[in-house]
Amino acid sequence: MQRYSKDNLSIKVRKNIRKYRKIRGYTLQELADLSGFTHGYVRDLECLTINKTPTLEAIGKFADALEIDIRQLFDDVDTNKYSD
Repeated sequence: MQRYSKDNLSIKVRKNIRKYRKIRGYTLQELADLSGFTHGYVRDLECLTINKTPTLEAIGKFADALEIDIRQLFDDVDTNKYSD
């Protein structure tokens, strides 16, 4: 059985937010506007060198803005794609 830590889950969710933002073709500002967050928050969340962990409520807002099921943000993500 795989063990999940808060940090591992946070990074997985943050990578998936970026992945689905890119798939949708949204800029950071567009996702911020759609989710109700600031540009700076979304930027910092996607920057994995900054230690940010989104709340479950925030994850739900991102899923709604990205028009995906919240569970998709917890899926494994291919680290070679969407990393630019």
